Amino acid sequence: MAAPLRVIGLMSGTSMDGIDAAVIDTDGVGVAGTGPAKTVAYGDDLRARVEAALDAPDEAYADLARELTDANAAAVEGLLADNPDIGDVDLVGYHGQTIVHRPDQGMTRQLGDGVRLAARLGIDVVDGFRHGDMAVGGQGAPLAPLYHQALAADLARPLAVLNLGGVGNVTWLGAGDAILAFDTGPANALTDDWVAAHGRGPFDDGGRLAAAGRADGGRVDGWLRDPYFDAAPPKSLDRRDFGGLAVGDMSLEDGAATLTAFAAKAAAAAARHFPAPAGRWLVTGGGRHNPTLMALIAGELGVPVDPVEAVGWRGDTLEAEAFGFLAVRCVRGLPLTVPGTTGCPAPALGGVLHRAPR
Repeated sequence: MAAPLRVIGLMSGTSMDGIDAAVIDTDGVGVAGTGPAKTVAYGDDLRARVEAALDAPDEAYADLARELTDANAAAVEGLLADNPDIGDVDLVGYHGQTIVHRPDQGMTRQLGDGVRLAARLGIDVVDGFRHGDMAVGGQGAPLAPLYHQALAADLARPLAVLNLGGVGNVTWLGAGDAILAFDTGPANALTDDWVAAHGRGPFDDGGRLAAAGRADGGRVDGWLRDPYFDAAPPKSLDRRDFGGLAVGDMSLEDGAATLTAFAAKAAAAAARHFPAPAGRWLVTGGGRHNPTLMALIAGELGVPVDPVEAVGWRGDTLEAEAFGFLAVRCVRGLPLTVPGTTGCPAPALGGVLHRAPR
């Protein structure tokens, strides 16, 4: 086993709500330990401009990319200032903010500037995690599965790890190195947008609105007939996919209940593609804080569905840790993806290393 590096992983997910920064000690194969973590919310203005960037022309991206990079730098600086005992950091894994992901067009874009970040922090930075995989025909997503596999080395299999961000994705882990991963469908994004459009905040806090409403099962069943759900993996989604679902004639609560039910059934429908049933599902991402959503998923699956904290993982920063892990794999020449995770034809390298000025 190579000596582990101390890395800070940075992630801004499809919920577009802020930056997660987390310390991890890893050799890119196993996890020697994790350290302090910090979450920094986007301010209202920055979040609004990130959301607007989903529809912006290319020339509008440069200023926002610089601002997002500086916000990530400030998150790292804050983490280090809050935890002076962290010591020397060898590397930063910087995902950036995804604003478009269209694997069928060979297109993905994450806003951020690894060169700028390395220069400001004085620490080497890896970014550009998705492009190597997509260049050889992979979906470029999801990217956390090899980290899930490393964390779950001692857990009973088959096991499913479900990430409920703006978009949902799942990692199925079988015996040995058997792995399958793909996007399940919308998770929090549709409900977040519905609640925000009604001026009730950025998300359905605690799933209370959905719990107070009545889901329209007919609409949900109709949405589940979309070919995406029957399509075999590999497959991945853009945050805007499924964005045109018709709930505008419903009350706030009924709309939240219907969109939440759809997210739950979409997640559970992923099980039809597993090589063998998962005896347990571990859930990470913001959606695990929504008891209404969690209960609906458990009811659909009929097996234990637990937040990842049940096995000692950190659900709020798991994806940030994953990009620290992948950054080490990049500098050590290890693949970031395998055919079962993205559909790449063979294990694929990825990431771009930016050296800090010396």
